[in-house]
Amino acid sequence: MIYFDNSATTAIHPLALDAYVKTSQKIMGNPSSLHDLGTQANRLMQQARKQIAGILAVSPHEIWFTSGGTEGDNWVLKGTALAKKSFGNHLIISAVEHPAVSETAQQLAELGFEVSIAPVNKEGFVDVDQLAALIRKETILVSVMAVNNEVGMIQPIQAISELLKNYPKIHFHVDAVQAIVKVPQELWLTERVDFATFSAHKFHGPRGVGFIYWREGRKLAPLMTGGGQEENHRSGTENVAGIVAMAKALRLAVEKKAERPAHVAKLKEYLTEELQKFAKVTVFSGAENFAPHILCFALQGIRGEVMVHALEEKQIYISTTSACSSRSKTESSTLHAMNVAGNLATSAVRVSLDESNTMAEVEQFLIIFNQLYRKFSKVN
Repeated sequence: MIYFDNSATTAIHPLALDAYVKTSQKIMGNPSSLHDLGTQANRLMQQARKQIAGILAVSPHEIWFTSGGTEGDNWVLKGTALAKKSFGNHLIISAVEHPAVSETAQQLAELGFEVSIAPVNKEGFVDVDQLAALIRKETILVSVMAVNNEVGMIQPIQAISELLKNYPKIHFHVDAVQAIVKVPQELWLTERVDFATFSAHKFHGPRGVGFIYWREGRKLAPLMTGGGQEENHRSGTENVAGIVAMAKALRLAVEKKAERPAHVAKLKEYLTEELQKFAKVTVFSGAENFAPHILCFALQGIRGEVMVHALEEKQIYISTTSACSSRSKTESSTLHAMNVAGNLATSAVRVSLDESNTMAEVEQFLIIFNQLYRKFSKVN
């Protein structure tokens, strides 16, 4: 089996799984309980918080646990809307956001908030000048993802940060789910970023757990209310085993990346060069200012889901752009924003790589793709 769908989810690291199992078996207390079993659970959870904060070089008081990236995005957008509604009702998002941001913004629009969409150029990058033109006195939030999950553009977070230094009251949110460990932190967590969202299963942690970075001093209303956990910011009994495993997985992912810093980039570079030799293949993911692990391309005339299933028959697993919306069989929202023709956008597929992938797997993928290319050429 060749697994090239790591942007959808990654396999949990064996040591992270071991941490999850051992914590589940040995730490039975609720971290909110006053007795010793609760204290043990809470101590482990706080150790995980400190470990994650240490990796990001932020304060432990700026790390808050969630169920994953979707909850994190919802929390920041809706929490900002609730916390700052007396100051303004206008939000700005980019045209290439994950549905967790774009559909949340749409929901807020239906509730009376105003949402502006910052356009992107033909390569998918946010135009900072056009974003600046959208800012007005009612603006309370700007949300731009660090790395696009479909095509892999690294958005100009540093340039947007410089712009927003002139607007200190506006919250700046970065969806960093596809960025952490994959691209250098200075590209997506600047001093001006107020909130960033993360999901454990993107870096070999368990599903159903994540965290947000919340810069100290910023206001955010709770999305989940009830028991008052996470200092009344996010109610609900914490997933202690998942949190411990997530911290373990993040540390291991950082260590593995440090061992082979250019490994994934080399795989993508070789794969890109070989795919571009096929006359009917269009590659959308570039090299400069693109993440090293995401490669989006299309075979003209062959729908993305057809290619996905054809490769699946050969035990090769990829996705049609975003796995979160691939089952709807609609064209890529990112490619649409980039003004890619609809018939080509519906042919797009995404290969997403990981440190565990090998050059031998890339070569085997190309052998199978060449066979499929010839087969499809006969009928197309």
